[in-house]
Amino acid sequence: MTQETSRTPVAPSGGGAAGEAPGDSGRVARMAAGTARFTRRRRRPLAALWVLLILVAGYGATQLADVLSGGGWYVTGSDSQAAAERVTHGFEGRGATSLTLVVEDTRHERGDPAFDDRVRGAVEHVTRDPGLKITSDYGYTSLTGDRARRSFVGEDGHTVLVRLGSSLDDGTARRVLPGIQEDLSDVYEPRGLRVSLVSQAALWGEVNHLSERGLLRAELITLPLIALVLLLLFRSVAAALASLLVGITSVVLTLGLLAVVARHTELSVFVQNAATMLGLGVGVDYSLFVIMRFKDELRAEGPDPAADAVERAIARTLRTSGETVVASGVTIVAAMSTLFLVDLNVIWSMALGAVVVVAFSIVTSVLLLPVLLQRLGPRIEWGRIGRRAPAGKDDRPSRWASVSRSVMRRPVAFLLVSLVGMGILAAPSLRLETFTPDAGVVPTGTAVREGYDTAKNQFGVGSAAPVQVVVESDAPLWERPAADSARLLDLHDDLAGLPGVVRVDSVVTPLRQVDAARPFAALAPPAAERLPADLRSAVRHFVPADGRALVIEVVGDDTASSASVRELLESVRTTSAPLAGTDGWQVWTGGETAEGVDANKVISDSMLPVVATMLAVIYLLLLVTFRSVFLPLSAILMNLVSMAATYGILVLVFQDGWGSGLLGFDSNGNLTNFVPVLLVTLLFSLSTDYEVFLLSRVREDYLVTGDETGSVARGMAATAPLISGAAVLMVAVFTAFAFAGVLPIQQIGIGMAVAIALDATVVRLLVVPATMRLMARWNWWLPGQRARTAGTRDVEEVKR
Repeated sequence: MTQETSRTPVAPSGGGAAGEAPGDSGRVARMAAGTARFTRRRRRPLAALWVLLILVAGYGATQLADVLSGGGWYVTGSDSQAAAERVTHGFEGRGATSLTLVVEDTRHERGDPAFDDRVRGAVEHVTRDPGLKITSDYGYTSLTGDRARRSFVGEDGHTVLVRLGSSLDDGTARRVLPGIQEDLSDVYEPRGLRVSLVSQAALWGEVNHLSERGLLRAELITLPLIALVLLLLFRSVAAALASLLVGITSVVLTLGLLAVVARHTELSVFVQNAATMLGLGVGVDYSLFVIMRFKDELRAEGPDPAADAVERAIARTLRTSGETVVASGVTIVAAMSTLFLVDLNVIWSMALGAVVVVAFSIVTSVLLLPVLLQRLGPRIEWGRIGRRAPAGKDDRPSRWASVSRSVMRRPVAFLLVSLVGMGILAAPSLRLETFTPDAGVVPTGTAVREGYDTAKNQFGVGSAAPVQVVVESDAPLWERPAADSARLLDLHDDLAGLPGVVRVDSVVTPLRQVDAARPFAALAPPAAERLPADLRSAVRHFVPADGRALVIEVVGDDTASSASVRELLESVRTTSAPLAGTDGWQVWTGGETAEGVDANKVISDSMLPVVATMLAVIYLLLLVTFRSVFLPLSAILMNLVSMAATYGILVLVFQDGWGSGLLGFDSNGNLTNFVPVLLVTLLFSLSTDYEVFLLSRVREDYLVTGDETGSVARGMAATAPLISGAAVLMVAVFTAFAFAGVLPIQQIGIGMAVAIALDATVVRLLVVPATMRLMARWNWWLPGQRARTAGTRDVEEVKR
């Protein structure tokens, strides 16, 4: 980077370009020279290895989507997990995977003979599908009595429900259900039948499918944008393509490795989009710093550099920008690793993806990229666009310096305006609400979403996701003493009377019609065989064959993620607690709402340890880098303000629905629960990168000149153009994913784009110069470090 020519000369500690490390140690210099020498001598086999790695990893990456899971939301040892596991075996219409089949006949209604024939034909088609491995069904077509079937017919008379149990494991179900659903739509929609498979497995299978397609769309949008921005920054085609290749390599290697990991442990479907988004942003960013520095060093070698000169340029590049890239990458890896403190697979998966993709970005930028630079040499300028500014005629650095000096002349005013503006943006964050994703993450128009919406409209809003109470007994229900049976019946009645309950689905009411005094006695053999066929089918849906459990489904008056149903869940758990504390009984509360509440609690409980650990890591890094007590603190405070403003904008967009039409989503009043904790680690990491790039240059200048104000202006002049270019790249990448991803990825994309934009403009241009001017010498205070006076020159410390 060119830099401002100031009256106070700066000692030559590596050129002062953006991305430069604050000092050169002998060890780093030797490693850089050794790497440059090795990549020159082995450039051909290393290039061949690079191509081979991309091909092998690329093949693995194509398999990743098939082994990812839509799960990862269950908290180990939680009520919701225990309830989900207990109902997978021994019940009709439930299984390792439980499905609800929604069939809507748009041409006929209940009572028309054709209606039954058409519905039955569709249900039989589904239950006999070898890919689904249906083990049992319960609902409209399995019942014969008109009264029994009535509850499985929608209000419009055109829709029926059938509960299905499948032996498919959850991961397989999520993989095969989208294809089966697509076949059902192709076969039955032309006949006037809408046949939808509704379940968590079907929903997340569709999310996986949409995620794949969204990833392709995002890449089609992102790659041309990145190429355009790189062309504008580098002014040469070769440099732009080299930088883009590094980003693509980082992503491909990451996805290939994750495909191997996903075959041995559960990884969330969101890891693919998150790793690609972050990898393109960080990988291209790092290569941008390295290539820009290499071009500067190569020009310093003369107009026609030989191979030895190219090697020297690469060595100096790795010693400066390469060292900073490694330090920055390690910072992100360390900060993102704090997410492993959250005991939730979906967050663990995304943290793994982030750590791996940043690690590969470091490796490709400082090991593989030098191989390419050795081969290109002066040809890095191939495809030059526009004219290069004559020496001394580029006035961009002086413009940046002028902005900084203007801010520092009125630091209080600029700081107050900035903080007030950020505070206004941050105000909505006080209303931030989070929950697990529901059917709202799937766009309207998909068969899964239509099935959910139809079930809600025809059978009640809460019918698509009831609160499940699973009661387990240490003896068959019919063998329990009368007092114990009375307790269970009282629980059923108390649940039915809770505020917000539309109805309670269980087998208790029909059994009371058989024996009002001792309803569970009707389940004992051989009495159970004398029950009507329809009632026997209903019994097996709510009571397993061994008679040691009972499922009670509490249907609320709103969606699973609504505040009212979450309050209902708490009431259900409170009401169930007395029975759970009685000998011989165990009670678990599950369902979609319970799963979300349990996951939310783990995330909220982990938020403070994650943030505290991350801030400690970042503070120590900045303390060592800048040798200052207060500068790292001010950087952290600025990032917190920027983070709050980002949360506020996310609330306005995704909770309040501002711009929902543009982004193509339906607001459900919540942010996805992993988004805030993921964003805080990502954005503190990336912001710290920019902080290091800027303040390292400022500190270097200050150590030489002792000029608090001038060093800030000159540091800004040297780094701002490159930081701004890197920020534009990041914003372009993240915004593209916001328009092409599923809802949680949209939230992350918008959040990161907004935060990077705020950081590169308001924070770097206004807040940093203003605070540094106000802090003056306190910027660089460290106990035991002697004070400096203006004009002091200490080249040895700069070089140390």
